[in-house]
Amino acid sequence: MTDKIEKGPADNPPAGPGASGLPYEAIKAIPVRHYGRWVSGVVVVALLVWLVYAFANGNIIWATVGDKLFDPAVLSGLGNTVIISVSAMALGLVLGIVFAVMRLSKNPVTGAVSWLYIWFFRGTPVYVQLLVWFNLSLIFQYINLGPIYKNETVDVMTPFMVALLGLGLNEGAYMAEIVRAGIQSVDEGQTEAAHALGMPQTKTMRRIVLPQAMRVIIPPTGNEFINMLKTSSLVSAVQYTELLRASSNIGNTAGAIMEMLFVASFWYLALTSVFSVGQYYLERRFARGSTRNLPPTPFQRLKANLNMFRRTEVAR
Repeated sequence: MTDKIEKGPADNPPAGPGASGLPYEAIKAIPVRHYGRWVSGVVVVALLVWLVYAFANGNIIWATVGDKLFDPAVLSGLGNTVIISVSAMALGLVLGIVFAVMRLSKNPVTGAVSWLYIWFFRGTPVYVQLLVWFNLSLIFQYINLGPIYKNETVDVMTPFMVALLGLGLNEGAYMAEIVRAGIQSVDEGQTEAAHALGMPQTKTMRRIVLPQAMRVIIPPTGNEFINMLKTSSLVSAVQYTELLRASSNIGNTAGAIMEMLFVASFWYLALTSVFSVGQYYLERRFARGSTRNLPPTPFQRLKANLNMFRRTEVAR
């Protein structure tokens, strides 16, 4: 819908006559009123107020939520969540790079193995994979690596090891596809130029291709890590005491199940918010080579708005 246009003789500028001999008329644009925006805004605010009112008056002891936020058991579970998330993401990233290179290799065997790995771990739920690792002793009583290592499976597959393998191997399949897409986004001329200079394939990949592919790899990798923080709650099923399991244990003991779920939700939101900020600045760093002028950060925009407000006040 276009804006209405009104012309009036009172708005005529003191300019000379036009081609028709009549004076130029200034155009006064009157914005069209969008009543639907106001109605939708009022409806959204009303629903939000209703939701807050419903939870505020529900059968929830909010004082318990505040008291248990910094409970030692909850903080210990929070630390375990960060540890398993970072460890599983690191394992997934390493596996993703290895299997992405294997997938792009001209060797049909390595390419087929990489495809099979990605197909299997992306095609089965991570919860099922966790349960398989947790019950691995039902298949193998011992883990025997010959003269290198031998031990009972129940002693090897601790809750942390089960969580690490279940989350890390699953994440490796997704990271393999992300890394492969990043590598393929680099122009083939870069590889050809490196080979023309005598660089071997491995050095070309490490020094030329991967640094340029990071600009494409970083954003989805950050999203995968934030998703990992939330997916780590599944490892409570294999007796790993992370944030959700620690909160649930307190809730079952104290009879405050919903209150402790809100405590866990608060800390999950805090973790994802902190790491989202880190992802934002990491993306800016790797975007320097492709963007001439980076957009201002939220702090820079806030500082610019404050400076503009101060100049306006001084001018008054």
